Amino acid sequence: VQLQASGGGLVQAGGSLRLSCAISERTLGDYVISWFRQFPGQERAFLAGTGRGRSTKYGDSVKGRFTISRDDLKTVALQMNNLKPEDTAVYYCAAGRPVYSAYDQATLHYYWGQGTQVTVSS
Repeated sequence: VQLQASGGGLVQAGGSLRLSCAISERTLGDYVISWFRQFPGQERAFLAGTGRGRSTKYGDSVKGRFTISRDDLKTVALQMNNLKPEDTAVYYCAAGRPVYSAYDQATLHYYWGQGTQVTVSS
C-alpha cells in the first residue's frame, strides 16, 4: 500500500490549505486514514482520522479549524482553515486499521505517505 500526500505550501496566517492523500489500492476500503504532523525534534502528533462509515475523530489542537473528508474512493482530504504560524510543520497521511478509540495512535498506522511541508507566515 502506498500513500501520496500533496497540497502543502506557503500561506499567510488566517489562510487555508487543502491537503490530499491518495491510496494506491483500488479503494480506501476499510482502512482508517489519518493525518499527523511533526515539528522538528518532536513525535508525530495526531490531527484527524476517518474510517469505517465515514467516522471522524479530531485532535484537540485542530477541532473547529480542520476538517477531514473522504473525497472519493481513493482520496482523503484535510481542509485546514484559519491557519496559524504554529501550524507550520511537515504533514503526513497514514493508513491502518485501528479501532475508533485508537485513531490517534501513530504506531497502529502501518503505511505512511512521504510528508508535505506546510508553512504559515505571520
